[in-house]
Amino acid sequence: MLALGVDLAAEAANTALAWLEWGPDGCSVREVHCGCDDEMLVDALLSADKAGIDCPFGWPVPFVEFVAAHRSGNVDVPAATRGRDWRRNLALRLTDRVVHDRTGLTPLSVSADRIGHAAMRCAALLARLARAGSPVDRSGSGVVAEVYPAASLKLWGLPHRGYKRPGDLAALGRLVDALREAAPWLDLGACDALCRRSHDATDAVIAALTARAAYRGLTAAPGPGEIEAATSEGWIALPTSPLAGLRPRA
Repeated sequence: MLALGVDLAAEAANTALAWLEWGPDGCSVREVHCGCDDEMLVDALLSADKAGIDCPFGWPVPFVEFVAAHRSGNVDVPAATRGRDWRRNLALRLTDRVVHDRTGLTPLSVSADRIGHAAMRCAALLARLARAGSPVDRSGSGVVAEVYPAASLKLWGLPHRGYKRPGDLAALGRLVDALREAAPWLDLGACDALCRRSHDATDAVIAALTARAAYRGLTAAPGPGEIEAATSEGWIALPTSPLAGLRPRA
């Protein structure tokens, strides 16, 4: 089984891609590349059994409706809603609120933060995948799933803060050490050094591990009352089992 992880940025320079090959005896990190352009990403994603992309797959439905209303000059703020609550409803997707409720972490707002630039690139990539015949479902049931490495790390009991601080390679190294200790069946091989100097590379590996969890049904799917929003806004795959649950079965 081939699981891919993409740490997607607005530009290729900060985008990382990891290939994880799963066999009966373990999992090997086959390759990790930084500086990935759209062509490389699409070609790789078309070869994956499951891929996790660290980027919002869509925008909040109320935000989309707000922009459409603004264009026609018909913006209407509900009288019973305070400004802050109304803006929060525009800034956060349903999946963002679910992640906060379950992990205490709040993903960056795709409609009110710089991650929106990466989301524009992601939308184009997903469209290219669909045109190439690879099933795309923003709720995660297709080949690709939206992931959030910090949430996966926290749910797996691994360090999830501080490892991205500029110049703090010690914190990043401690995360890699913790990952190797928690998953002795994971062989980083020659990619170990890159993961210790690039948090983009490490996040791509975590994204691929989360993709493996989604492939095995070990992530939380949207419920009946959530599926409509998830198919439009995207849905972050949160692991529902310990990292040990991804151990290959002999």
